[in-house]
Amino acid sequence: MIGRFRRIHTHEDDQSDYGDEAPVATAASLGLVACPHCDAVWRDAAEGEPCGRCGTRLYTRKPHSLSRTWAFLIAACIMYIPANLLPVMITRTLFGAQYDTILSGVIYFWVSGAYGLAAIIFIASFLVPLFKLTVLILLAVLAQRASDWRRPERARLYHIVEIIGRWSMLDVFVVSLLTGLVQIQGFAVINAGVGIAAFGSVVVLTMLASLSFDPRLTWDSKEQQQAQREPQRQRNEPASDHREEKPA
Repeated sequence: MIGRFRRIHTHEDDQSDYGDEAPVATAASLGLVACPHCDAVWRDAAEGEPCGRCGTRLYTRKPHSLSRTWAFLIAACIMYIPANLLPVMITRTLFGAQYDTILSGVIYFWVSGAYGLAAIIFIASFLVPLFKLTVLILLAVLAQRASDWRRPERARLYHIVEIIGRWSMLDVFVVSLLTGLVQIQGFAVINAGVGIAAFGSVVVLTMLASLSFDPRLTWDSKEQQQAQREPQRQRNEPASDHREEKPA
């Protein structure tokens, strides 16, 4: 069966409006698998089977989605500390050198009266990465536990993370612009600090974590997750377990 997937309205969907405990009909529970490349939908396709249209491997869920998401999130949390403690911009003038972190730059603009610029830098460079990390950790924990707590709200949170993710590189853009423009030897020179590399790493790692996370896991129950892991567990079993012992 080939074609674009259309959401099937079932009796379970009507029940989900009245409580989170009601089961939710998903494409996987109906035996449908969508190709991530050409959007063709197949019924009762085996895990890892190639798509009949483009040859892409078909999976009901992204393989090792949570493992990859946790790896990127842990790395992003580690890099988030030096990104806020180390200087992101170094300004050298006739009066000496000044090392600015993200928060010190926010404080400088706030004290100088540039409240709008201070708010933009604080939101885009501090709150947005922290919000993305918090939301992705929450989504990963609840998906790993197959929790049915506020599934529609969790799905909306994931889409919000995807939308605001593109604004996380604002601080990197500002520092890069100033580094290229302010290069007056003997008077004023602006260079990028080590913190900007750490901050850029946080942005990239959170983007990779968001791409690795499969939002469809939000709608899976424990029984559905166990059923999806069984074919993968069988493929990972050593071949020797399936061989019959021959008599000597």
